[in-house]
Amino acid sequence: MIQHVGEAIVLRTWPFQEADLLVSLFTREQGRVKGVARHALRSRRRFGGALEPMTHVRASYAEKPRQELVRLDGFEILSSPLSRPVDYARVAALEMVAEVLEEALPEGAPEDAVFRLALAVIHELQVGRVWMPVTYFALWMNRLLGWMPELGRCSGCGRALVGEAVWYSAASDGVTCADDRKAGSMALAAEQVALAGRMFRGTVKALAEEDWPKPRTADLRRFAIEVLERHLEGRLVSARALR
Repeated sequence: MIQHVGEAIVLRTWPFQEADLLVSLFTREQGRVKGVARHALRSRRRFGGALEPMTHVRASYAEKPRQELVRLDGFEILSSPLSRPVDYARVAALEMVAEVLEEALPEGAPEDAVFRLALAVIHELQVGRVWMPVTYFALWMNRLLGWMPELGRCSGCGRALVGEAVWYSAASDGVTCADDRKAGSMALAAEQVALAGRMFRGTVKALAEEDWPKPRTADLRRFAIEVLERHLEGRLVSARALR
């Protein structure tokens, strides 16, 4: 049996057998793992509020060879989404981060850049900011997973699209100029493309110093989410709740 202690983010929990919980964790050292929290529904002594989704914890767990599920022994809360009052938009945004991590990352594959991204975005969500951090997360997940299309060039004719609107379709990769747009394509204004560039160059903490009302990144957020859904080959339930 191999004992592990390290940082993790709780993604989801499910009832398992009688008083146990099945827990999906995104760990810093091993990537996404699933484990069983024994008697978690009956006793809160070992886990307390640490099993709430999107809680950042120091997790202790044991791994047995040739077993898919690890044994969860205890969590120490490092930061919690319940440390401040919650509202619908913030809960929906946290759920979207959890759903994307759960659906996009394979089990047992460490992704330190994704882990650092998730922690930075969760921090901004926990202090009450929503629309910019969740847009930033969706854009950067596309980039880190290799799904982000090049926004500065038409995938049809190859022309540079500096300072121009681009067109995209949920049914195809890449963006195009207006002349090469496909039927059913959506426009992403030049201002939104410029905001995407700023998000790729800056940190979520630095960007959070500005005011980001919901409409400011609405079209960019929709674009980033549609790219995610295209590659995940399914709709994100949390994204509909967020809309």
